[in-house]
Amino acid sequence: GGGTNLFDFITLQVLPTEMRVLVLFVAGVALFGYGSWRLLKVVLEPYRERPEPLVELLYQRRLRARGPHVVAIGGGTGLSTLLRGMKELTSNITAVVTVADDGGSSGKLRTEMGLPPMGDIRACMEALADAEPIMRRLLSYRFLMPMNPNAEVKDETTPFVGHALGNLLIAALTDVTGDFEEAVRQANRVLAVRGKVVPVAGKPITLHAELADGSALEGQSRIARARGIRRVWITPGDVRPAAEALDALASAELIVIGPGSLYTSLLPPLLVLGMREALAATRAPRVFVCNVATQVGETESFGLAAHLAALDAHGMGGLIDAVVVNGNFNARQPQNYPAAPVQVDLPLSAPDGPALFTRDVVDDDNAHHHDAHKLATALLTLHDERAIRRRQRVAAPAQQVAR
Repeated sequence: GGGTNLFDFITLQVLPTEMRVLVLFVAGVALFGYGSWRLLKVVLEPYRERPEPLVELLYQRRLRARGPHVVAIGGGTGLSTLLRGMKELTSNITAVVTVADDGGSSGKLRTEMGLPPMGDIRACMEALADAEPIMRRLLSYRFLMPMNPNAEVKDETTPFVGHALGNLLIAALTDVTGDFEEAVRQANRVLAVRGKVVPVAGKPITLHAELADGSALEGQSRIARARGIRRVWITPGDVRPAAEALDALASAELIVIGPGSLYTSLLPPLLVLGMREALAATRAPRVFVCNVATQVGETESFGLAAHLAALDAHGMGGLIDAVVVNGNFNARQPQNYPAAPVQVDLPLSAPDGPALFTRDVVDDDNAHHHDAHKLATALLTLHDERAIRRRQRVAAPAQQVAR
């Protein structure tokens, strides 16, 4: 009947046996080819907008995978700049980030939810994310007005106003996982971060400062604007470093401290109990990257010697093997900005001090910022040439810097 004829047609019974085999073979090859083409299209989709050939991209990825394990310690814009350049040269990067910030979106979440500040952590993830341009815009997006323009709620009382989306993501992950360190770990995976970003500690820390006139300040945002800082310390004093931070230091091949705000970005993570001991125990060379310019407030009129003296006064004496400082003073100076280039006011070879390397690491268009590519290239070139060595020196006793 008609049903039998339709069945024979669908199953190709109307064709000779040899022809059925040929048709099925051709159909199978076509389906396999179509599936392979679709799979290849999906795999190559992330690379369609890249100007480099795919072979070059794969070669670069392989080179980065073989790069040295670099641990960068600090926070703020300086650390993000370093990571942005370093990720093009090695995929083995760990950023150990301060948790002392108390301003802006981070400060609000810290006050309202008791969470460690995540603004610097978010910025480092932006820098290390593979899809950096769009990811940076997404993570740093701030809610500045009510989502409903007809809402009667005032801007300043809208819950999301002022918060960066990346901060809210980490806060939500903390609530889901029940642990801040695990939340940051999951955010690294979700955002496809090249390398990893870890908080120096899983709890918020508060920064304190004593000024030259004997007065004291509390809070990173206030201290950043202060002049005449004599010393800083953190509370609570018994906060321990995150396990991932200690593991990264133990397995590092190069440790970079800075660039960044001396008192408010670099020293807070270094003062966490146990960090000094971990830095002393590591076999990796420890490099301090000095800022290219002074900062209004905390490092006004500081030269290289003053930066190193501040590190030494806070127990870092003997823990710096080398210093990379800018040697190009021809970059464009922003108008009406009261900062100045950091001067190299130390001899380039001191028998009992760190090795000093002057390199062109400044942004040609802005004399107050590092150039990400220049800085990362200079550091890894020195490392590859074994110019930066772990020096066996007897460290000076750590000075008491906490009350």
